Amino acid sequence: MTNNERHISIDAVRGFALLGILLMNIVGMGLPTFAYINPTYYGGHEGPNLWAWAINYVVADGKMRGLFTMLFGASMILIADRAEGQTPGPASIHYRRVAWLFVFGMLHAYLLFFGDILVCYALAGAVVFLFRKWSPKLLIALGALVLAALVVKGLIEADHLEKLRAAALAPDASEATRKAWVQDSFILNPPASLGENEIKGYRGDFIDAVKARAFAAMILQTVVMFGETLWEAIAQMMIGIGLYRLGFFTLGWKTRGYATLMAIGWGIGLPVMAWLAWRAAQSGFEPLVMSKTSYWGSIPRPFIALAHASAILLLVRAGAVRWLMDRLAAAGRMALSNYLGTSIVTAFVFCGFGLGLYGQLERYQLYAVVAGVWLLILLWSKPWMSAFHYGPFEWLWRSLVRWKPQPFMKMAGPKRAD
Repeated sequence: MTNNERHISIDAVRGFALLGILLMNIVGMGLPTFAYINPTYYGGHEGPNLWAWAINYVVADGKMRGLFTMLFGASMILIADRAEGQTPGPASIHYRRVAWLFVFGMLHAYLLFFGDILVCYALAGAVVFLFRKWSPKLLIALGALVLAALVVKGLIEADHLEKLRAAALAPDASEATRKAWVQDSFILNPPASLGENEIKGYRGDFIDAVKARAFAAMILQTVVMFGETLWEAIAQMMIGIGLYRLGFFTLGWKTRGYATLMAIGWGIGLPVMAWLAWRAAQSGFEPLVMSKTSYWGSIPRPFIALAHASAILLLVRAGAVRWLMDRLAAAGRMALSNYLGTSIVTAFVFCGFGLGLYGQLERYQLYAVVAGVWLLILLWSKPWMSAFHYGPFEWLWRSLVRWKPQPFMKMAGPKRAD
């Protein structure tokens, strides 16, 4: 197997994960923020809306982002390995990259989409790089341990909230207890006024949208990120590095290994997620039930993510649906441009300075927008990569890291290693 084929395998899985992330992000892009957490908040939760929520909860929620994060770890090591023995070296290149990624992420979060993941990746990548030379199995074990700790932490917090709610609803509850319940359960029980303010802001001009977006961005970058998503990203990057070193993403495993992961992820993980979705729906999407099912769902998510990846890798190995794999690989090679480009397109679709559809579509109707964006990504990425070394934002990123313009059009010079 050639190195080129191996890179196609990584890029194809990255492209697949990139498309999959939009299945969940679209909810935060087109509906009030907390509709992402609980479908009863906005956008509909019955009929086709229920099915839209359930299918994505089972197949995509947390899985695509997890896979994308693992691949960030793998790519980080790939770039570091290529920079060995060069000037600047691996550490210099890496920390310049994550510093500029942090800048891109902050701009993205406040100007385009509050649900940005780049800031989290920049911070997590700065930490994980320090452990890049640890043995692959140790990294995978440590990553799994961190993910397990997050599940335990989450379930303990959910149990605390249950007890706090019971105490706050008691007839003799003190004012301090009631205030503690309102404060601690804010993310689970957000007031309807927040969504109403978001609708008004996003349907206004660009500045109105920025103001509406800022509140959700700050919550994600403080409470949510440092409480959970940063640690989750660190763990997933460690697992991604370990799997890359073991040859998983580069088609180094036997077919039986990939098939085993598919059997575990799809044969066990998906039914477990379907049962959790049923539990949530049967409860009427009661917030504390939703919280517990989310944490229990964190256990099968990595296995489902790796089952998805295994299927793509086997298709690449077999040379099946080559036209699609090539287009996914092209999308994956310019993942940053497609990720940011998606936010540019959807901001135009949903915000008042564009089509103004924010809050006007039901949950299931959002997926017509997803299909359009997917089609755009698959159509433009391959011809772009045929003519240019990098996607436009990748080129800007690399030029800033090197602090000089990098070759852009393929006729202008050879592709850089980083």
